[in-house]
Amino acid sequence: MRTRTVLAAAAGLAAVGIGRRVTALTRVSPELRRPFVLLPLSVNRVTLRLMRASMPPPPLPSDVLLTERRVPGSDSAKVFVFDPVDRTSDAALLWIHGGGFVGGEAAMDQALCARFASELGVLVVSVEYRLAPEHPFPEPLDDCVAALRWLHGEAAALGVDPTRIAVGGASAGGGLAAATVQRAHDEDVPVAFQLLVYPMLDDRTVLAENREDRGRFVWTPASNRYGWSSYLGHAPGEAESRPYAAPGRRTDLAGLPPAWIGVGELDLFFEEDVEYVRRLEAAGVRATFVGVPGMYHGADGIAAKAPSMQRFRDGMVEALRKGLAIPA
Repeated sequence: MRTRTVLAAAAGLAAVGIGRRVTALTRVSPELRRPFVLLPLSVNRVTLRLMRASMPPPPLPSDVLLTERRVPGSDSAKVFVFDPVDRTSDAALLWIHGGGFVGGEAAMDQALCARFASELGVLVVSVEYRLAPEHPFPEPLDDCVAALRWLHGEAAALGVDPTRIAVGGASAGGGLAAATVQRAHDEDVPVAFQLLVYPMLDDRTVLAENREDRGRFVWTPASNRYGWSSYLGHAPGEAESRPYAAPGRRTDLAGLPPAWIGVGELDLFFEEDVEYVRRLEAAGVRATFVGVPGMYHGADGIAAKAPSMQRFRDGMVEALRKGLAIPA
């Protein structure tokens, strides 16, 4: 009897959750609505293995060469180098994949990295970094910084101008990109531009109570709590004195390179991203913000063919073109 009661209660809570998502779905742009976004999925210890399941990457375009390199001085970091056959620029991009600090892999962004390389004629380096909770902060960030230092160290051999290197990433990769840029600034490692795609910047978002309908889809508050707890090694919102652990907590943003930040208005990270842009501008950093109505977290990958998402990714490419002064 008790088991039935517990199951009935669980079913009732699930139904309420789905009902709220159905209501929230009315705010989602019609072209971005997909059946599976209604599922009450969250990342936790049980679902982590499923999240980490590898998917075969899409075919590589014929005009881009892909090689794998190990990063010297790092126990585990490796990078994938996307080199256009007819490279036209000596600029480069270090790209960092997402996954809430606990999942994902470089291969998931192979198509995007190849697009950057092909359309802009630049070298793209995608880093495979260690994941939490097995490898909490600062290990994932150390891998990203090691990759940036490797790119600088190999710049001459790779045909890259070290003054024209950008750092970018999406979701947790966007947060790691922001932290990498902050640390690079403090350690006098040049970065020309930062491309932050719905970046995961501030663990204190977990504590927010009034989220409206943000975070209903794909990356939820529960997933956010698990991701940050795994990465920081403590509950989100607790005192944090370690530099770069949560880039949104940094108080001095002066001197950082120009930034582009794009995020959907239904994304859980919307408000923290808006605040980061505001603070960058207040510190004298040139920042471009793109907020997309009706867009949830990761919609550009889930509904890639939707016109609004094609425009969103076109905007990423053009932002990088302008940020690295690449002729059209």
